[in-house]
Amino acid sequence: MGLINNRRSVMNLLSDPLDVYCHRVRFVMAEKGVSVEVIDINPNDKPEELLQYNPYNTVPTLVDRDLVLFDTQVICEYLDERFPHPPLMPVYPVMRAETRSLLLRIDRDLYRLYDIIVRNDSDHVITAKERLVEALISMSPAFSEKPFFLSDEFSLLDCALAPLLWRLPHLGVTLPTQAKAVIKYGEKIFARNAFQASLSESEYELRNE
Repeated sequence: MGLINNRRSVMNLLSDPLDVYCHRVRFVMAEKGVSVEVIDINPNDKPEELLQYNPYNTVPTLVDRDLVLFDTQVICEYLDERFPHPPLMPVYPVMRAETRSLLLRIDRDLYRLYDIIVRNDSDHVITAKERLVEALISMSPAFSEKPFFLSDEFSLLDCALAPLLWRLPHLGVTLPTQAKAVIKYGEKIFARNAFQASLSESEYELRNE
């Protein structure tokens, strides 16, 4: 039996139930109401067939008929264009470019530290946690300026931030009162039906153990 079982008429997402990058994609899909077959992949026992779809043998990997994508942001932007309602990227080129720049900063400033913590490199974990808290404190005003992160409308920025914020307690990262706006923002996004729908059972248990 194949990994995707030749169900090429259905969009398939190869996804690790605990991976934050896979969660970002699942959140976008939930916001869009996309009909998708989510195929759970064990990161410690990846099926050989994954290599047939993705030469890097990584997840998330999206298979949409003859199209295969395996970069988180590329997948998210494809989904936004493939399913245009509700839009998660601005219409105008300048604003789209600004959003992409912010997404890049989120990856470099926050996810880079997250990855260090998850790798559990004892020489760097404590420093990474401290810098992650400092980064979120410095960003705190941006979480309170508008209803969503730097926007009046829900966007891919929120889809990128929420899965990381959801995991902070599990990482042993506690935000201080200086980051109150971040905490409040997270609670609002976590309450969205789409966010709850995007959670795997394993991710749900990260905050409900």
